[in-house]
Amino acid sequence: MSFPAPHHNHAKCTAELLSRAERTCERRGSRLTGQRREVLNCVAESHSAVGAYDIIERMAGHGPRPAPITVYRALDFLEAHGLVHKIESRNAFIACTHPHEGQPAAMLVCEHCGLVAELDAPEVFEKLQSAAQGQGFAIHRSVVELTGLCSTCQEAR
Repeated sequence: MSFPAPHHNHAKCTAELLSRAERTCERRGSRLTGQRREVLNCVAESHSAVGAYDIIERMAGHGPRPAPITVYRALDFLEAHGLVHKIESRNAFIACTHPHEGQPAAMLVCEHCGLVAELDAPEVFEKLQSAAQGQGFAIHRSVVELTGLCSTCQEAR
């Protein structure tokens, strides 16, 4: 998935994400509760990473202010179901724009505008897996974040 065009139909990608979330939860026998849906919707408001306390503020703008633990639990659930990614370098979250079928994705983070895009690179992760196994190491989780400038920000400079 590449960076979104500056004037793309964001309502459509949010609707697609929520629909995919419903299908994913149904397939796994999980529930996308109202609280989880609302947290996912807040994360999906843009293609920039958003922190838990920003989510709390967004939610408080149109309802009662949720407790931080409630938001963190919802984020844990959404991450476990492949619906959000944690951007470790920013301690923030981004909506997963497409299913990876359990495969990891690298995150491309624009240093200027803050947009984040997912990069599927299975061959890179396979090489990392193989190299780690060669060292007798079992990978449980991988985080690959690449920072730089998206094409829109490059053109603006």
